[in-house]
Amino acid sequence: MMQFIEETVEYLIDKGFDKPEIGIILGTGLGELINDVEIIKEASYNHIPNFPTATVEFHKGKLIYGIMGGKKVIVMQGRFHLYEGYSLQDVTYPVRVMEKLGIHTLLVSNASGAINLNFKKGELMLIDDHINLQGSSPLAFKGVELLGERFADMSAPYNASINTKFKSIAAQHDITLHEGVYASVVGPQLETRAEYRMLKIIGADAVGMSTVPEIIVANHLNLKAAAVSVLTDECDPDNLAPVDIAEIIAMAEKAEPNMVTLFKELIISL
Repeated sequence: MMQFIEETVEYLIDKGFDKPEIGIILGTGLGELINDVEIIKEASYNHIPNFPTATVEFHKGKLIYGIMGGKKVIVMQGRFHLYEGYSLQDVTYPVRVMEKLGIHTLLVSNASGAINLNFKKGELMLIDDHINLQGSSPLAFKGVELLGERFADMSAPYNASINTKFKSIAAQHDITLHEGVYASVVGPQLETRAEYRMLKIIGADAVGMSTVPEIIVANHLNLKAAAVSVLTDECDPDNLAPVDIAEIIAMAEKAEPNMVTLFKELIISL
C-alpha cells in the first residue's frame, strides 16, 4: 500500500496539488460546496493511479484542489462505500493520500437517517461519536503498523475544538445543528423496522453507510477530524414508509446551504 500511496501522491503533486491543509469529503447530494472553492486543479478519479472509482450515480468522481476560506483545500467530490464492492482499505485510501499530501484536518459530510425522532429530516447533526457496524476495520490488514499505530485510540474520534466551533457557527447563523451518535452500516439496503429499533437501543441517533471508516483512518494518521450529517429521512419503525431515494436526494439538497455555511465559516476560523 505504501508504494501505491507514493505513486498516487507523486501524480497529484505533478498535477499541481500543492500542500493542501484541509481535506473535505462530500456526501450524498452535497456537491454544491464546490461552488465556494476557488478551483486551482482537479483530477478525475479514473485518471488517478491506484484510486478507486465512484460508482453511485449521485456521487461525482473528482478530486479538487483549491482555496476556500483562505485555506488550501482538497475536496473529494464523491466518496466510496463498502456496498459498491470495495474493501475498507479502498474506501479509506484517499484519506491516506490526502494526509501524505499535507492535510492536518479532515472534514466529512454525509446523508443519514434520523433514529432519534426528536431530529427531523432536513436538519443537520454534528457527529459526537460513532458505532461501527460495518463488520471490520480499515486498520485490519498486514503491515498497518508501518502507516501508524495499529491500536489507534478512539476515545475521542471527533475533534472537540472543531465541534465547538461548528456549534458556535450554527448558533450565529440560526442553523439547527443537533449533536449525536452516528451508526455506520454496510447497506445498500435500508434498515428493517427491527433494525431501527435495535439501533435506537444501542444508542444511535442517526444511521448511514459511510464516514466511520474515514474517521478511523484519520485518527490512525493523527489528523483532526469532524463530521456532519444531513438527516434526509426519519426512521420511525412504527410508521415506516417505503424509501424514496429521490426524496432523500432532494432533502440533502434542501439542507445543503446550511452545510455549506457551516463548512465555509469553519474553514475560515481554522
